[in-house]
Amino acid sequence: MAKDPQTPLDDELKRQEEEAEPQVEPVEGELADAAEAADQAEAAAVEGGDNPEAEVLAAKVEELEQSLAEAKDQALRTAAEAQNVRRRAEQEAEKARKFALEKFVKELLPVVDSLEKALEAMGEEASEAHREGVSMTLKMQLDVLGKFGVEVVEPAGEPFDPQYHEAMAMVPNPDLEPNSVMEVVQKGYLLNGRLVRPAMVVVSQAAG
Repeated sequence: MAKDPQTPLDDELKRQEEEAEPQVEPVEGELADAAEAADQAEAAAVEGGDNPEAEVLAAKVEELEQSLAEAKDQALRTAAEAQNVRRRAEQEAEKARKFALEKFVKELLPVVDSLEKALEAMGEEASEAHREGVSMTLKMQLDVLGKFGVEVVEPAGEPFDPQYHEAMAMVPNPDLEPNSVMEVVQKGYLLNGRLVRPAMVVVSQAAG
């Protein structure tokens, strides 16, 4: 199986990781050399009395240990930032993939509306074949939209939800709970769970 091509994001993350590692290695080498020299100076001091060089080297070792800790911390921070960049890029790519069709779906919805209205408007004079043809065309259109994550919002009889419904009017109705959807004037639609168009509805209110 062919490997996925490198993307600019992959190249940038690889560059950051490569830059982080060299920050640690030189300090580790210096620390090892200084520690060895300090051990030799300390041994000489034990044999021949105090040796100021040992104190200088010990201070150098302590300084390099601190530099090493800082370099390692910086490397960890760089790696964590690279991981965050990758995660954000993956989330944005997934979001773009899921909602790339939003504009196209909005353009198709008036076609669906027209087919539904044509089907409703057909009277007795319309032939069965004509009615069946329009119905099949509408079903095919909705099936295609459904394959790409489009869902219909048709909330007749449900409580009014301002996140997904748009109230066209409020009408007293003793047979329904107040703030219920009495009638759907125009269906709403979701794309992968995100609202593309709210349902246009008539909402009930308490009878006065």
